[in-house]
Amino acid sequence: MAADPVSIGVAGGSGSGKTTVVRRIVESLGNDQVTVLEHDRYYRDRGDLRLEERAALNYDHPDSLETDLMVRHLRALRRGSAVDVPVYDFARYARTAATERVSARRAIIVEGILIYTDADLRSLLDVKVFVDADDDIRFIRRLQRDVAERGRTMASVIDQYLSTVKPMHLDFVEPSKRYADIIVPQGGHNTVAIGMLLTLIRSLAQA
Repeated sequence: MAADPVSIGVAGGSGSGKTTVVRRIVESLGNDQVTVLEHDRYYRDRGDLRLEERAALNYDHPDSLETDLMVRHLRALRRGSAVDVPVYDFARYARTAATERVSARRAIIVEGILIYTDADLRSLLDVKVFVDADDDIRFIRRLQRDVAERGRTMASVIDQYLSTVKPMHLDFVEPSKRYADIIVPQGGHNTVAIGMLLTLIRSLAQA
């Protein structure tokens, strides 16, 4: 790559529409021009615990993530080096033995609910986006996703939301909004805000 890649953070509460915003950025720049790093692939490996014990852990606290590894990976990608990203099994609450080789591209998107809680990670992001959405909309989306895609039961999703997701959102995710450069209200369906964001990112990626 001739110039340093542009790094874009996309944060927001669980179910806020981050994936939709990421998809729009990828579509705008071209799939071959974008590397996506998902923070929730960096959950710490707790293979020392039984499944029931792993399921009971608080996965919405910053300490549940190996963010220092993500920081090292992002620094390497910004230098143009490829990295081996962990592969996480959400049904088993555990990392797999496999990794995925990820190469540096013109733009790097870092996505996750807690990415702005870490100062080192924030310092590596050229643009920090926060995707905002009403609590009830976020909960419904999370419920649908976790049951359909992550092998969870409805009861377990509701219990996790009430015990850790909602309290940790109030303690960590919502306060981290103050670090954002751009806030996208109404989740991923605010076409005006997303259009302005895409114009900015295209100009930075072409610089």
